[in-house]
Amino acid sequence: MTLAATPSPGTRASQPGGAAPRQRRRREHAEPVPYDFRRPIQLSREHSRTLQLGFDGFARQATTVFTSSLRTVCSVTLNDIQQRTYAEYVDSLGQSTYMTLFSADPMPGVGMIELPLFAVFSCVDHMLGGPGSDTQPERPLTEIEGGVARGLVERLLSEMRYYLAPVVPLEPTITGVEYNPQFAQVAGTADVMVVVTFDLRINERDHRMTICLPFSGLVPHLTSATQAGPMSDRERTQRAMSAQLLQQQFEKVPVQVSVRFRPTKLGPDAISALKPGDVVRLAHSASLPLDVTVAGDTFAHATAGARGQRLAALIVDTPKEKS
Repeated sequence: MTLAATPSPGTRASQPGGAAPRQRRRREHAEPVPYDFRRPIQLSREHSRTLQLGFDGFARQATTVFTSSLRTVCSVTLNDIQQRTYAEYVDSLGQSTYMTLFSADPMPGVGMIELPLFAVFSCVDHMLGGPGSDTQPERPLTEIEGGVARGLVERLLSEMRYYLAPVVPLEPTITGVEYNPQFAQVAGTADVMVVVTFDLRINERDHRMTICLPFSGLVPHLTSATQAGPMSDRERTQRAMSAQLLQQQFEKVPVQVSVRFRPTKLGPDAISALKPGDVVRLAHSASLPLDVTVAGDTFAHATAGARGQRLAALIVDTPKEKS
């Protein structure tokens, strides 16, 4: 099932003649956006906008932090805010990186701020009076280098705390550093995270900086922040109509229904010894009805039968209801 974005009305071409209808036709045939039912919880437009406002301010201040600390021309711009699983986030990182773990109180879980290892060595080189050359080592930082890099990250976390204060009163505290993302097991592989990506430019070289926060801990604070303002009657009507339309559409979504006996357990030796003509005794009493299931969940019971030339199942009361 796919949900297509509706083109925004009121767009008018600047050229006279038939330019505007052609542009409207092009927008009407825009590519649909796939909806992943494995991730039913998504960042709403209001939540994304709230995060964008906070991290836009953080990016501007981070530019000042890098420029003043490195004493060279730097810039940080917000690139993207995505909802991703922790496994997808780790796979998107390089084999060698500088990942700072921090507690995200009052949110449960652990947050991460990640910089490429090359960018970190370049920053340390600048802060220690070096030129920040294009050749940097690929190794863990020494104790002195780690102290210099930690000071830079602490300043970034302090700015993030300030700009996210309207959403959540974060008190980030550094808890550790990892150089291999695969070793930073701070969440389950399927846990959903909010990944914020920035473009970091140091002199003429571009880098990518990311911040990763636990989705489940951030959503309640986003909901409180977005609901703080009063809602007009028109907005309430639109939300009610949208919810009703969504409910109507979901009622038309086809699902696969199975009518089956209850499962029977067999050992590997019994399964491997099966041959044509063998009889397997089912662990299903002849007096019990069959299970009606969807995606493995039983929601009704039925007896087998026929309707015309087709097999059929008659929905019956559950054994508990009969008793």
